Amino acid sequence: MRRGLAIGMAVATTMLCSTAVAVAATGAAPAAATGTSAAETFGWGTPDRAEEFSGPLGDAWGLYDGVGHDGKGRRTPSAVSIANGVMTITGDSAGNTEGMAWGQGRKYGRWEGRVRAPVADPTYNAVMLLWPDAENWPVGGEVDFMEMLDPSRQNTNMFLHYGADNSQVSGEVAIDATQWHDWAVEWAPDHITAFVDGRKWFTTTKTSILPPGPMHLCIQLDWFPEGGSVAPTTMQVDWVREYPYRDKPVPTTEPTPAPTTAPTTEPTTEPTTEPTTAPTTAPTTEPTATPTTTPAPTTTPAAPAPPPVASPAPPVVPPGVDPSGELRTWLRWIIDLYRLRMIEALGIGNQA
Repeated sequence: MRRGLAIGMAVATTMLCSTAVAVAATGAAPAAATGTSAAETFGWGTPDRAEEFSGPLGDAWGLYDGVGHDGKGRRTPSAVSIANGVMTITGDSAGNTEGMAWGQGRKYGRWEGRVRAPVADPTYNAVMLLWPDAENWPVGGEVDFMEMLDPSRQNTNMFLHYGADNSQVSGEVAIDATQWHDWAVEWAPDHITAFVDGRKWFTTTKTSILPPGPMHLCIQLDWFPEGGSVAPTTMQVDWVREYPYRDKPVPTTEPTPAPTTAPTTEPTTEPTTEPTTAPTTAPTTEPTATPTTTPAPTTTPAAPAPPPVASPAPPVVPPGVDPSGELRTWLRWIIDLYRLRMIEALGIGNQA
């Protein structure tokens, strides 16, 4: 159901992308999407590449230029036009139509496109598919994840081609494809699944029938003539996107980073014991030297100094008392004073 021609003129058709396929056609800008894309629903993340059809096609696109499908009609770049952010392929009554390939592909990935196809002539099928990079069909497989056979565009089919005898498995979904819808395919090592508007409608997990090598996206309006008159037919594409395959969804929000600065508040609890400071009032005798360095917090606080002892007042000898007794009194006072000084000196030594 694909091209039926070699891409021998890929260089020439790529050059035509920026000339013949300039902004040229009618076609209203698409309305808001009626559903949710598979990429949004399943967290596919940022696409590796995207085409919004907002201007001339880039070099990644190769437009077919040669005989049509199964040798019928012709595929010509002149059948493609871009206007108002929409790419339109038009098939005329003579079978002139077009198809286009999106560059080199990949093994495993996700592709999605927003497409609308008005009611058509029964001979025209609107298709989005994956085609083997190796051009080795049918052995290389084919994944038609959106093929509109129904001219009323009320039913859309899925065809997975495989094997040298072009065997197929298929599915069908009822949907009004004359309206805009988001069509997608996911190709993983263990399955192929088709989506529309973020809803799965076809899947196979039979790994033996999955494609053997890299594939790329193609968009085609294929002609299958049946004889008789043919009504012109169109298909329109708003955008296409390609994503790598990941087995886990991409988070929609980034994790909150750890703080890069220390907390602004400090612990308010102070040590329960503080080193005892020297008395602020020096004793009436010789002053005690204050240490010049403050002990580190981890040093055990020094033992507190003994409180100063008041010096004894000199004795008063009343008149008429024996002078020898007075002398003994003075000697006793001097001895007490000396003892006091010794006590103070010993106390200072222990403190140091």
